[in-house]
Amino acid sequence: MPYRGEADPQEQPGAHQARLLANAAALKRFSRRGFLAGTGASALLAADMLVTRRVQAERQVNRILQVADDFADAYYPNASWFLFPGYKTSWEEALWILNAMRGALNKRGQLAAVGYSNQGLDIDEVVIAVIEHVRAKKLTKLFFYGHSFGGMVATQVAARLREFHGVEVDFILLDSSPYSRSDVLDESWFDGVVFLYESGFRVPSVVRGSYELGERVIHKDERTWRQILDQTMEQLSPIAPSSVLIQSESAYIYHFDGNRFVDKLGGTRMAYIGNPKDRTVRYQTAKDAWSAAFQPHMVSMDLQTDGALPAHASPGWNPLIYRPIVERLMDDFFPLPRGGSKVTVF
Repeated sequence: MPYRGEADPQEQPGAHQARLLANAAALKRFSRRGFLAGTGASALLAADMLVTRRVQAERQVNRILQVADDFADAYYPNASWFLFPGYKTSWEEALWILNAMRGALNKRGQLAAVGYSNQGLDIDEVVIAVIEHVRAKKLTKLFFYGHSFGGMVATQVAARLREFHGVEVDFILLDSSPYSRSDVLDESWFDGVVFLYESGFRVPSVVRGSYELGERVIHKDERTWRQILDQTMEQLSPIAPSSVLIQSESAYIYHFDGNRFVDKLGGTRMAYIGNPKDRTVRYQTAKDAWSAAFQPHMVSMDLQTDGALPAHASPGWNPLIYRPIVERLMDDFFPLPRGGSKVTVF
């Protein structure tokens, strides 16, 4: 049998040349399209990798991200909110949430969020970042907003601040926060992710899109293919959290035990808000667990974010639903004094 491109002895004269010409024409057309497509894809990938490396390199430590607000800065120089972002939430998304909720939050304090280090979630380092900000700003009144799994982090940080620094948090708002990994509806992926992370395997940030896609396809659960694609593309963004941070967040959720912090919050008040239609966290079991464990601190646990889309911890998307809830909690448990020329919470 002749090799590809060689003439067949039984082939009609001229047929071989005609076939070569046809193949050459097809190759020419394919090469042009393939070259352009390949070049474009390679350029985009290279640009994404370069920008990703630069952004990730700039986020090696935890940072307190502030949102300037003239009203809050003037009237509450010694009070501040701290947003503890949820799972896979970037620094930019955290600032977006603060801006969306500004109209409710700035009535009791300044606005700040914790930007987690892309080196991985380290609670001791988070506590250091928070206490340094508290001391630098001379803050005496602290409000914590725990966004999704951020409620776990907020609770542990509050306990650590009181135990090691004598600083007590006045209020912790738990927004759709799971109490343990059993409250996470799609927890099947935890075992593999946590095993790899604790075995020392780290997924490079430049390939985190493939990692995210694989995770979502394997554990598709109730997501549509369009949601899988959209969420994966979000994780390809250079500003997205690093894969190492995401892995460490998974491990944190997996091992979190809220019972360790019971009786360590002093006079801190807590409230739980959420949505029965939540398809990420089991609303009822999470709410019941938090309420049972921190019963002396829980001042509200029945306010629901009905109508929010998505149903899970979405203040950035649904500020008109979330703001009245926060305002109600503040008015009920941290009422502003009447009269006077200047508002103060003290």
